[in-house]
Order: sequence, then structure tokens, then C-alpha cells
Amino acid sequence: MEVMMRLLTRHWTTFVPLIALVVLAIAWFTHPSGPVVIVLVLALAGATLAAVQHAEVVAHRVGEPFGSLVLAVAVTVIEVGLILTLMASGGPEASSLARDTVFAAVMITCNGIFGLSLLVGALRRRVAVFNAEGTGAALATVATLATLSLVLPTFTTSKPGPEFSGSQLAFAAVASLLLYGLFVTVQTIRHPDDFRPVEQAEDDDEHHEPPSLRSTVLSLVLLVVALVGVVGLAKMVSPAIENGVHAAGLPRSAVGVVIALLVLLPETLAAVRSARRDRVQISLNLALGSAMASIGLTIPAIAIATLWISGPLTLGLGATQMVLLALTVVVGALTVVPGRATLLQGGVHLVLFAAFVFLAVSP
Repeated sequence: MEVMMRLLTRHWTTFVPLIALVVLAIAWFTHPSGPVVIVLVLALAGATLAAVQHAEVVAHRVGEPFGSLVLAVAVTVIEVGLILTLMASGGPEASSLARDTVFAAVMITCNGIFGLSLLVGALRRRVAVFNAEGTGAALATVATLATLSLVLPTFTTSKPGPEFSGSQLAFAAVASLLLYGLFVTVQTIRHPDDFRPVEQAEDDDEHHEPPSLRSTVLSLVLLVVALVGVVGLAKMVSPAIENGVHAAGLPRSAVGVVIALLVLLPETLAAVRSARRDRVQISLNLALGSAMASIGLTIPAIAIATLWISGPLTLGLGATQMVLLALTVVVGALTVVPGRATLLQGGVHLVLFAAFVFLAVSP
């Protein structure tokens, strides 16, 4: 028994994705409630953490800035899977789920993770230093994607309500995908130095031996297994999330916030870990890369999903949300321009994040 526990502790990232799949297979044809939901949530959390761990192994092998890209895309795949599964089973009531989840992801990454990374970096060295060129380009791309996909639907007139017409949704999907692809090209091929840490940390991963090809391939396979488990388990616990939000008397938009918080928790841990290693640039790459991928990959996926998911698709933000988004972009630009930040900048972003959470539960 002791040997088995030691083996599980040492190789938990290998066993947890497989256990998650087993739990999913057992619970798939049931209607979980009570203790079963708790087991599903624990399996979901374990699979999510394992996915990020395996993504980090792959990231270490391929190096920066590819590493941040792997993590961002992995988390976004989880998010897209959650949105699609909930939309498919939620009916007309889930019309605003994609908007709420994507907007929540943008606010969590651009204020929560961004501010926490700056705060941890400034606490460690008094001033958090990063590359203004790369971070500014990422922030500009996030602002453009968010405006095209989440703000414009509120003001278009081809269709009543904060919705895109079919042609407008297609344009937004193609534009988002092309803009995200262009950014990835610039980040990884044309100007990768703009997204690397300004200062080399003493314990930087580059000083350690990268994982072998065999370990990398194994981690890649287990990453896929973990993501499948996460999406399936999320579909199983989604009714419990919605019932909990309803029982607490919270607005339905809080469901999207809960989903985004759940999905981005491992990303937050990875960003904080990088900031503690004096690699604030990597943390900001993770934050803004996740925000960008959330929009640039989710909107095209939703556009394709509308071919078989009937009902309205509400994408336009309300007045309060647009004010928070505009303030986030302005404050983010002022933070990024100097290429350095203190505790104050980190605190400002965290206050914006707190305001978003508070207004989400008390609009």
C-alpha cells in the first residue's frame, strides 16, 4: 500500500488523466448528484492540473515563446469544449454563455492574472520588468479582438438585439482567426525576442536539461487525454454549476464567470510560478496569450457550432461590461508603455478584477 501511494505521488500526472477518464466513463450514463458531483469535481480539478503540468513539459522542450503558446492553447481548448457542451445542452437560456465566458476570461487574464503577476514580481524585486514591445503588441491584439467580437454586436443594426447577423458573425470569426494567427506568427517566427524575459533568471528553465523526446511525446499524449477528461467531466458537472448559481440567487451570467475561473486556475498558478522566478514576461505572455486565444479561437468555434446549435447567440456586452473593458484597455496600455511596473500597477489591475467579480454577482 505504501509503495503504491509513493508511486501515485511521484507519477500523479500520469495516473490522474487516466483516472479522470475512468470516472467519466462510469458517470457518463448517470445523473450525478451529491457526493458523486464532488468526486467529478475532484477528478476535473486533477485532470486540469495534470493538463497544465504536461503542457509545461512540452513547453520546456520547445522553449519560449512557444511554451506560453502551448499553455494558452491548451487552456483555450478546455474553455471552448466547456462552452460548446454547455451551449448544446442549455437551449435558448445559454444564448449568452459564450459572451459571458469569453468576457470573464478576458477580465480574469488581463486584470487578475496580469495584476497578480506584476504584484508578485514587484514584491520580489521591487520593480517588475518586462518587454514593452511584445506585451504592448499582445494587449493591442486583445483589445482589437474584444472590440470586434464583444462590443460591435451591441451597435450593429442588421439584427435586433446585441447579436451579429450570419454574415457579420462569419466576418468576426474569420477576422479573429486571422488576427490570432498573425500574432502567433509574429510571436514565434518574426519577432520572438520581443516575448522573451528581459532579465535572465538564475533558475531559468534554460539552465536545466530539457525533457527527452520520449517524455515530451508521452506528455503530449497525456495532455490530450487530460483535455478529453476535462471537457467530459465539465459537461457532467455543468447542471450542478447552474443549479448552484440559481440557488444562490445570482444572475445567469455568473455561470460564465465560474467556468472561466475554473478553467484559468491552473493558468494562474503557472503565471505566479513564473513571476516568482523573476520571469514576469512569461507570466504576461500567459495572461495575454490566454485572453487572445479565448477570443481568437472561441468565436470561430462558436460560429461553426451555430450550424447545428439552434437559437439566438448573444455576443454584445452591456454598458457596465463595456466600461470595465474600456478601463482595462486604457489602464493596461499605461501599465505596459514604461516596460516596468511597481506594486501600484499590480494593485490597480487587481482592483479592476475585484470590481468585475463584484458586479458579476451584483449587477
